[in-house]
Amino acid sequence: MSQETVTVTLEAGDAQDEITVAAGILDLLSEEGEDPLEVVGDLAMLGLAQQAHGIVHHSHGDVGEEIEKAEALTMELFEERFGQSFGEMTGHSH
Repeated sequence: MSQETVTVTLEAGDAQDEITVAAGILDLLSEEGEDPLEVVGDLAMLGLAQQAHGIVHHSHGDVGEEIEKAEALTMELFEERFGQSFGEMTGHSH
């Protein structure tokens, strides 16, 4: 990659956001032939799963059924994307 940064646009419905990241870090984190957008998508899914896991399993007190369901769905989507569970990938399970 010859450019120093890569700008990624995120869209959901009518909303849009952009993030600019260092191209070198995407190169570092990518596997052979992996597209930079796929790396960013993988990191987004991993980050969301980590946050959801932390909120549900490491918070003090009850988080409520709705949040637990959202975390469970996030973990299902995580496994669909990566072909393994969050616990298998991170070595952290309950």
